[in-house]
Amino acid sequence: MKAVNLFSFLVIVLFSCNSTESHKNKYELSVSIPDSLSEGITDGRLILMFSKNSDKEPRFEISDGPGTQIAFGINVENLKKGEKMTFTGDEFGYPLQSMSEVPEGEYFIQVVFHKYETFHLATGNTVKLPMDRGEGQQWNLAPGNLYSTPVKVNLKSGIKTELILDNKIPAIAEPKDTEWIKHIKMKSKLLSDFWGRDIYIGAHVLLPKDWATKTNIKYPLAIYHGHFPADFGGFSTTLPDTTIPCTFSQRFKLECYNRIEQQEAYDFYKIWSGPDFPRVLAIEIQHATPYYDDSYAVNSACQGPYGDAITYELIPYIEKTFRGIGQGWARFLYGGSTGGWEALAAQVFYPEEYNGCFAACPDPIDFRAFTVVDIYKDKNAYYLDSDFKKTPRPGQRDYLGHVSSTLIETNYRELALGDNGRSGQQWDIWEATYSPMNEKGYPKRIWDKHTGEIDSRVALYWKENYDLSYIMKRDWAKIGDKLRGKVRIYCGDMDNYYLNNAVYLTEEFLKSTSKPYYDGEVDYGDRAEHCWNGDHTQPNAISRLRYHRMFIPKWTRELPRTAPSGADLRSWRY
Repeated sequence: MKAVNLFSFLVIVLFSCNSTESHKNKYELSVSIPDSLSEGITDGRLILMFSKNSDKEPRFEISDGPGTQIAFGINVENLKKGEKMTFTGDEFGYPLQSMSEVPEGEYFIQVVFHKYETFHLATGNTVKLPMDRGEGQQWNLAPGNLYSTPVKVNLKSGIKTELILDNKIPAIAEPKDTEWIKHIKMKSKLLSDFWGRDIYIGAHVLLPKDWATKTNIKYPLAIYHGHFPADFGGFSTTLPDTTIPCTFSQRFKLECYNRIEQQEAYDFYKIWSGPDFPRVLAIEIQHATPYYDDSYAVNSACQGPYGDAITYELIPYIEKTFRGIGQGWARFLYGGSTGGWEALAAQVFYPEEYNGCFAACPDPIDFRAFTVVDIYKDKNAYYLDSDFKKTPRPGQRDYLGHVSSTLIETNYRELALGDNGRSGQQWDIWEATYSPMNEKGYPKRIWDKHTGEIDSRVALYWKENYDLSYIMKRDWAKIGDKLRGKVRIYCGDMDNYYLNNAVYLTEEFLKSTSKPYYDGEVDYGDRAEHCWNGDHTQPNAISRLRYHRMFIPKWTRELPRTAPSGADLRSWRY
């Protein structure tokens, strides 16, 4: 990122040095939009950022970890052409809650306008939310959003500044079909009716070898759940490019991880097209919502009937288009993290429509361990219950237990990025999925976002509708026979987000079952971080790239014991 001359962008910086108010920083930052970029910009979230770093734009420097820079946010509604927006210093921020806390010194500053659209819901509510525009709900990358060119300022006792939103994020090109991968998109009637406008869901479809010539064969369906996929991931017919500059993976502490990813993608192509791999249709679903990069694949009060739309509209459409078998016994689910929760949830809520799930490192599947919070017993999410101490609950750790962020910090970051559940981030999507709707049409808070005080009434709603462990236990007499042999869960015992805690509780229930016994699998990786998926032979850095090649053969090997009598288990095994 380059620093630019302030005056070349009509940015005027004045410093207030009134000694009688030296104890308090004074801020007045106005933001304007050129007429050429103002079309359609009326509602949204204006995010102001301060960064000490010169190598990246501030919009890419807001994170949960210790390297985060500073952000403040305000809502903008009914903005008129030519009207300026203003920060006064009273706005809520992260990791510093007030601009008066920003230390003096040199900073690069930038603003982003995250655009909202208006939805007239079937419930009668009108809400303003950011429509996904092909980027997977990323406020700093969303096409159509505006951002200013970063400028360098020296903060003393205050700042008066005018910033220009002089850049617009361009549209993202749709992926193109290839011999192996096809892309489909369909209008969902169920979702369109709920949102009051046309809503599309889709998928990237990986075709089996000789699909185009063996037109008399129908295939099982492997359904991979996860975050918003730009294309079918981890598959490439191109040899790895050994000339590209190496990229270091900070997460895995590996040099040239980009080359490793290319090699794994090419290796999977060779395996997929080789002589011994099961011939199935494999899909990665696109179902971003105005709240997140995917819907969590269930019906919910605030997001609508995504579970039904995927199960009863999208899946049959894919099977009809690409010659799927089209029966529940011939479909299975797999995924990690968000996708792990979705795989288990879809199996539990639609037990006869799917024939097995492999849920790796799932988001909390028992809300007695909603990461490190028991939403039924704890009074406060941010601090341990205590008469005299105020000990913050941890939010993220490494495999040695070193904590890099707390729950209050993570939630405050989201609150700076958007109120009413509109940050597009993790804790907000859990509320958008699990919570009932409030009187304004937005999700009810499970806890006060400022204080962490838990709402026991919302917690009870979550329990009865989305606590997967509780629901399986409550309904085992009805669904146990339909889930027998279908539930497999994997998690590292040092998951970065403490997701293993909920798996322990769920395992206790599953292993206590009888009539029938669950007859599945729960396994843990020793000192393994997020997102361990059951592979004891490889580190996370590798196994995370092998979901398809791991779980498709495993499911097909187990299929004879779960498929109905007379099912076709041979024609597609060529």
